[in-house]
Amino acid sequence: MSDIEQKDKPATQPEWVKDERTLTNSALPSEEQDWFCDARPRRVEKHWQVLENFMNWARAHSLWILAFGTGCGAIEMRPLVTARYDISRLGMQMRPTPRQASVFVIGGYVSLKTLKRIVRSYEQMQGPKFVVAVCSCAINGGMYWDSYNTIKRIDEYIPVDVYVTGCMPRPEAVLAGFNLLKKLIREGKAEGQNLYADKFDWYKANQKQVIKDWNMPDYNW
Repeated sequence: MSDIEQKDKPATQPEWVKDERTLTNSALPSEEQDWFCDARPRRVEKHWQVLENFMNWARAHSLWILAFGTGCGAIEMRPLVTARYDISRLGMQMRPTPRQASVFVIGGYVSLKTLKRIVRSYEQMQGPKFVVAVCSCAINGGMYWDSYNTIKRIDEYIPVDVYVTGCMPRPEAVLAGFNLLKKLIREGKAEGQNLYADKFDWYKANQKQVIKDWNMPDYNW
């Protein structure tokens, strides 16, 4: 077999890998199936405790935020980058894309339309990753709790590490939530990423129960 033929030949995987790790994008043409993620999230095991403590200290002091603002709760995020509150002194910065962020902040109500974007963004984030739900609407639906188009509990669809209640919570409250998240990270207690991996089938079943049209190739499974 020539080098070109060998290069073009798809790599085969053991059956146990396909069964336990792979989620086939069966609706896509064969040449496009590798373009999208087809792997289940996997639990991240802890290192030697001394090393883990150091890594958690470093993680807590370098948090990059992806802000997903859907309503009035997102307004309180803007003042945090001004000179008065200056979250950069806490080692925190706003980032434009999920792949650059480690903290997912959801501010405001969550509708059926925005939920699949939230799930998509969360799954694109690299680990370790953490979620902060800001505003009563993001936590329990708030004033929109009886709306047919509003998600009541975001933690049934993605894991949440810290809740910041209020309608709307002031910037001081959001800062307090971030400080709590930093404390949980240093103590090794912010385990939302592993929770998502452990209960992936439960989360995915909840997601698919309310979202009927994903319109995303990598969710065809």
